[in-house]
Amino acid sequence: MVIKSIIVDDELNNVEYLQRLLQQYFPQVQVVATASNTADAYAAIVQHRPDLVLLDIQMPGESGFDLLTKFSRIDFEVIFITAHDQYGIRAIKFSALDYLLKPVTLPDLQTAIEKAASRIAGKHKDHSIENLLAFITTGNKEQQKIALPLQSEIRYATVISIIRCEASSNYCHVFLDTGENLLVCKTLKDFAGLLQPYGFVRTHQSHLVNTRFVKSYLKEDGGTLLLNDKTRIPVSKAHRMDVKEALQQIL
Repeated sequence: MVIKSIIVDDELNNVEYLQRLLQQYFPQVQVVATASNTADAYAAIVQHRPDLVLLDIQMPGESGFDLLTKFSRIDFEVIFITAHDQYGIRAIKFSALDYLLKPVTLPDLQTAIEKAASRIAGKHKDHSIENLLAFITTGNKEQQKIALPLQSEIRYATVISIIRCEASSNYCHVFLDTGENLLVCKTLKDFAGLLQPYGFVRTHQSHLVNTRFVKSYLKEDGGTLLLNDKTRIPVSKAHRMDVKEALQQIL
């Protein structure tokens, strides 16, 4: 299967480096065009209708995100390429999309290409790109959705609908206000990094809680959170001060 691809990056050396890697290790990935800005990238995508776009986020003028907003329908896969843009990385992780950190390494590129090829071969359509664009364009945190990779699907849930997360080895149980308990292919550490800016607090090595669902802080057993659904969540000594500070912020 030939995968038509376009590389979008304003730095020529990065474009040439990616082209060499693709040519040497991924002969099925055919680079049909390159672009150094969003205007040229848009024209190339319209002309060539690629299967895959390797897209730099930070470029002079408009960003890679700006490019995507120009399309009413996105029918190509995207692998983002970025330096340490924390906001961009958080947006991408929220949407369960693939990204590569500069400088791009062969193992990371291989993993991303394999995932993209699998989705292209199966013509799998999800709402990851749409969710990404909603994340970066909306100013309403309460309406932002996070992608929850399950075994057979990717579920999208609003951040405010998540009551808590509980670690389960390399997975996580995510409890929603609908009563659902979803086993998600992310670690609790992943969720903590994504959700703490949204009013979530780590109470224990195994628990992350949305403070909007906390009913009481109980002093029993060194500290326990009583949630609105009557669930009791332990508060460890190591996280006690963080919990108290987070609860003070919602008073």
